[in-house]
Amino acid sequence: MKTHEELLKEARRAADLSYSPYSRFRVGAAVLADGKMFCGANIENATGNLGICAERVAIAHAIMHGVSKIDGIAVFCVDAQTDQKGKVINAQTFPCGACLQWLYEFAPDAWIVTNGNKKVYHLTDFLQKPFSLQPSVHSKPIP
Repeated sequence: MKTHEELLKEARRAADLSYSPYSRFRVGAAVLADGKMFCGANIENATGNLGICAERVAIAHAIMHGVSKIDGIAVFCVDAQTDQKGKVINAQTFPCGACLQWLYEFAPDAWIVTNGNKKVYHLTDFLQKPFSLQPSVHSKPIP
């Protein structure tokens, strides 16, 4: 079984594959699922909102390979700013809101580690009230 540290190392390697000429904010992610690792890096686009985060690339990679359960995700932000003591500013290493929503749908019970600190997080640490399209018992099926 991969450890949090091993997954963070793979996320760091993935960050080197980032295409981020606009933000210059390289991010890599590694997902652990079914005992396998799936990596991703952020890929930007000149229109800004058409880019995709490393976390979503890694999750999509895992889903494409038919995983049944995502156990954890590591996020490594190479270019996160540091404080006066040289410590990474933790908030810059957290998944964004869109990535948290993806985690809610595809990995609601997964642990989350970042290069910001040694703490292991869970989705509820970031996303208190996720958006859900669970069908209502009163809704009619779409034909």
